[in-house]
Amino acid sequence: MSPLRIVLIGYGPVGARFVEELLPAVRGGAVALTVVAGEPVEAYNRVLVAEYAVGNADLDAMLVGDRETAEAAGAAILLDVRATRIDRDAHLVHLSTGGTLPYDRLVLATGARANVPTLDGVERPRRDLADLERQPARLVARDDDLPAGVTALRDLDDAERVLAAVRGRRRIVVLGAGVLGLELALAAAHAGAQVCVVHHGPHPMPRNLDRGGGHVLRSALRRTGITVIAHSRAEAIGFRTDDDGTRRFDMLVTADGKQVRGDLLVLSCGVSPRNELATLAGLRTAVGVVVGPDLRSWSDPDVYAIGDCAQVVERTEETAGRRILPGAPSGLIGPGWRQAEHLAGRFAAEAASPSNGSTFAPLAPERDAIVMLKAEHVDVVAVGDVSADPWDDDALSPRRRVAQWADPEHLRYVKMVTEDGILTGFASVGMPRTAAELTLLFERRAELPADRSLLLRFDGPDDDPSGNADAFAPEATVCWCNGVTVGRIEESAACGNATVECVGRDTRAGTGCGGCRGRIAEVLARAAEADGVSSLTA
Repeated sequence: MSPLRIVLIGYGPVGARFVEELLPAVRGGAVALTVVAGEPVEAYNRVLVAEYAVGNADLDAMLVGDRETAEAAGAAILLDVRATRIDRDAHLVHLSTGGTLPYDRLVLATGARANVPTLDGVERPRRDLADLERQPARLVARDDDLPAGVTALRDLDDAERVLAAVRGRRRIVVLGAGVLGLELALAAAHAGAQVCVVHHGPHPMPRNLDRGGGHVLRSALRRTGITVIAHSRAEAIGFRTDDDGTRRFDMLVTADGKQVRGDLLVLSCGVSPRNELATLAGLRTAVGVVVGPDLRSWSDPDVYAIGDCAQVVERTEETAGRRILPGAPSGLIGPGWRQAEHLAGRFAAEAASPSNGSTFAPLAPERDAIVMLKAEHVDVVAVGDVSADPWDDDALSPRRRVAQWADPEHLRYVKMVTEDGILTGFASVGMPRTAAELTLLFERRAELPADRSLLLRFDGPDDDPSGNADAFAPEATVCWCNGVTVGRIEESAACGNATVECVGRDTRAGTGCGGCRGRIAEVLARAAEADGVSSLTA
């Protein structure tokens, strides 16, 4: 029987996980896998690009792919080659080299690109079908051209521009106050750069935090030396001319008349899925490439999508007739990895026996994702809808309760929202141990204690973390991106993996968003103490 020919377009962290999971079938000859990588480097974790941009991480620590192993197993990895067109009728992918690849199954893992806001002075090309057909070489699988001194932060080239500004102690203006923009701002400020964050919302992280948590976070940012300008919508950028004649960013101009000068403008205004290949091929797209819970395209049973480009919507009579579809790609690495593992399992089963693919269960729906701001001395964790106030009318939501505690002077805040006592959402600023406990309760769908104030003790001066056995129970999840438990980390430590990096290589824990690395260190330290040996977690 001929092997199942699978072509994967995209070799980011989600694509790399798909390759890794499919390798046993490739090695056994049941699958012939070709990867169109796009970039000239091995797959790396884009979540850590901000760390790379300030010199806190090197490329080797960011790599998540294993090209040598994949090629030894029989896969073909085409670095620095772009897919330019999909011919669905002929089952061919056209390449930037002029060649073509035949496929039986096509997987799109093209990821997302940084949004370029509407600003006078910055060109913002459209990518609708008409423009894609007119300018495919300029718009397909390419990022927007930005003026000198203006960058996003999605790949290594972007990071190199930021790194040069950080090392030169230059003035960096970050447009946007979401998680990624704030992580860069904090890391750059810690590295010695002058940083200003400009955003048009009332407070930082408006999608994740309520007003109280947002204002405490804003105070924490300012105490680190970051200038925060809120309620200011960016309208234009001004330029200066260098001695060599280069026209370069000089200032950001806001709608209320502010002129924010800087040497580098970093756009952190969200991302948009790279779905231009799908649009040109006539596949159904909305925010992303529209797929069902089985990750199969609505338009073509032989095309699938995973990761930041995949918009999962169940096809029903009602949704099939809608022009605007609900939902959007998650934009988080954990759900993308789970999609990659699920689809690789489906294809491996199909390659072993064609009837197995049709009976493979769809991927379980994702719960609300836990968002963590990764920065030194600023701890933020949030999940779910925390917009409710403690003083809302109980008659409108009779089963909902809200508990809130704030200490703005010491930059501490927590808010908990429950339904029938079950935690449905929370926001925590400056209270890392309370946030860790709430995260465990959220994960387990557990009830909160009737006296919510008991949870505040975890960040109190008398709390002994080692005494909280529940947080270190073997089944407690530490790494939510990869589903790694305390027990699995302890097993890894028992095998001689005494550092966070070693545990990551052995179990994948901490190799996603990185927000659990502190918890991994705590588990390792506790395991080392139990064994009577010194900890090497640093």
